[in-house]
Amino acid sequence: MAKEEMLEFDGTVTEVLPDGNFRVLLDNQHNVLAYTAGKMRKFRIRTGVGDRVIVEMSPYDLGRGRISFRHKGDAPPPAGGAQRKPNFRGGSRR
Repeated sequence: MAKEEMLEFDGTVTEVLPDGNFRVLLDNQHNVLAYTAGKMRKFRIRTGVGDRVIVEMSPYDLGRGRISFRHKGDAPPPAGGAQRKPNFRGGSRR
């Protein structure tokens, strides 16, 4: 088995923990602690309770994993609505 070979499992986020960690229930009924992958953190992809995700796991530690993908269609709409703040600062710059 190669060093970079990871096992991939589908699951559902059951709990959001601090520092970008999540409790995920895999389809095979195992609970794992997972964190968001670098690209998901970089592009600020939000993950909430009930989201369907793909978790990559090392064959050496099956209790922890990395969330590499969040499926779009299964997520509930955000509670705050579609209103977002503008991504710029008000005021003048000189």
